[in-house]
Amino acid sequence: MKKVVLAYSGGLDTSCCIQWLKDKGFDVVCFSANLGSEFSPQDLKRRASKSGASKIYVKDLRKEFAYDYILPWLKVGALYEGKYVLSTSLGRPLIAKHLVDVAKKEKAGFVAHGCTGKGNDQVRFEATTAILAPHIKTIAPLREWELTSREEEIEYCKRHGIPIKTTKKKVYSIDKNIWGVSVEGGCLEDLKNEPPENSYYFVKPLAKIKDKAVYVEIEFNKGVPVKLNGKAIDFNSIIDKLNAVGAENGIGRTDCIEDRVVGIKSREIYEAPAAWILYTAHKELEAVTLDRETLFFKEIVAQKYSHLVYQGLWFTKLKESLDAFIEDTQKNVSGNVTLKLYKGNIILAKRSSMNSLYKKELSTYGEGDKFDRTLAEGFIKLWAMPHQR
Repeated sequence: MKKVVLAYSGGLDTSCCIQWLKDKGFDVVCFSANLGSEFSPQDLKRRASKSGASKIYVKDLRKEFAYDYILPWLKVGALYEGKYVLSTSLGRPLIAKHLVDVAKKEKAGFVAHGCTGKGNDQVRFEATTAILAPHIKTIAPLREWELTSREEEIEYCKRHGIPIKTTKKKVYSIDKNIWGVSVEGGCLEDLKNEPPENSYYFVKPLAKIKDKAVYVEIEFNKGVPVKLNGKAIDFNSIIDKLNAVGAENGIGRTDCIEDRVVGIKSREIYEAPAAWILYTAHKELEAVTLDRETLFFKEIVAQKYSHLVYQGLWFTKLKESLDAFIEDTQKNVSGNVTLKLYKGNIILAKRSSMNSLYKKELSTYGEGDKFDRTLAEGFIKLWAMPHQR
């Protein structure tokens, strides 16, 4: 039999994929990456086996995800279209890399995914596979099969006895990892609908939050978060703790209309408390440790970087080159930032750094002012000279 390695998430689409690929004559091996999934490894193995997979690999990639994918993003600060922290996007190249590794180990000539024909993930999985292993072919069942809606997929699973958790009452597509949760589908597809209560995955709605501010202090060393509230802990633990406190205070929910790679606009609901807290803290520390021109150019790099990640071009020379530039900018990004979390808001409270370029004696309007005001007149004349008519 032909062998295919399926990127198996345990969700509705990939649950259908196992049966569909078997019907096409494939021996189906599943690969699941634990990036902080909603399904436990034991649950994934049980459900994949019951769905007809001959074998399943489950790898815990949370540490690799945090240090090799999230951390480079954090140093860049690459928001896609100004609103999306790329939580799902960052995980796809990592999953695809290990999917290819398993295919090589299994001597499989094919890999498969459960991505839709008009989504972004198909591009990310297939571009990564094509870059890392061009000899391996990709199968995309959702671009070929006769199932046209999530409701039809649910009925398909029922007919074949495939265990799923999705119901018609809550027909959302959910992707979860340690960096955030994406929610789409159902009533969210109508832009007239406010996201209903059941579309919240783990961020507490504002109406249910206590009227009390919570402070968090984050210490960075060369752009890397190393302490939370004065305690040295690993990056994964910092993410977990900030997700918990952020969600409890209504932090990190974003309702996005975004431009997909294939050209259509879609509505996505994202929940990423830790991502927004760390992004804000890092940006505020950079504001006092990086010079004006570096900050300006870094914003340009961040925009391009966000597009590379979103479009599945993680394993490219350009991305590696941008990483090298960004790494150099982080040499002086060390210090502490204290943020106030209050009813969905992230408010800057304090920041300090031994590498701060802020000099009170130059900026103050009070006593101790050392700025030479007599220099201003000549500076302004020279500044305006090239533009005189």
